[in-house]
Amino acid sequence: MMMMEGAIAISRFSASNTPLLIRSMATQKPTPSTTKTVTSKKTTTVFPVGEKPRPGNSSSTPPVKLLTRVEQLRLLTKAEKAGLLSAAEKSGLSLSTIERLGLLSKAEELGILSAATDPSTPSALFSLSLGLLAVGPVCVYLVPEDYPWQIGLQVVVALLSVVGGSAAFGASNLVSTLQKVN
Repeated sequence: MMMMEGAIAISRFSASNTPLLIRSMATQKPTPSTTKTVTSKKTTTVFPVGEKPRPGNSSSTPPVKLLTRVEQLRLLTKAEKAGLLSAAEKSGLSLSTIERLGLLSKAEELGILSAATDPSTPSALFSLSLGLLAVGPVCVYLVPEDYPWQIGLQVVVALLSVVGGSAAFGASNLVSTLQKVN
């Protein structure tokens, strides 16, 4: 019992008297101000407290010049040589059809062109492709084959996952190639 009281007394003594805890002015953080300054070699940008620099404003990553990159890769020449334009015209897709359907303005509304310049797009498309390619086998494994409609469901989901996953993988590769800076 005496030993226990001694231990309590020591813990009370060390808890109440903390001679090892010394605060100095050098370790204290300054009071937060209303703005935070980020400085680079060329310019100084001021952000409100709590906000971080946006990826588009970063001077370390140059902006993606999509049309310049398409020209460098000679994609239009490759599409012409592959016969993609005549194949699209044979299937009923011509420039006048695209104009009549308003596909370019719809792509602009959906942000497809701005997504092509976003640095996170290739990884998002790659993740989507992996997810879609995994859904097909999972559906075939989990859905029983008791009725013909279940087999049909397996076939449709597997087909859509293979086509969608392959398209997302190809788009990821294309956007990644377009975003590379030479």
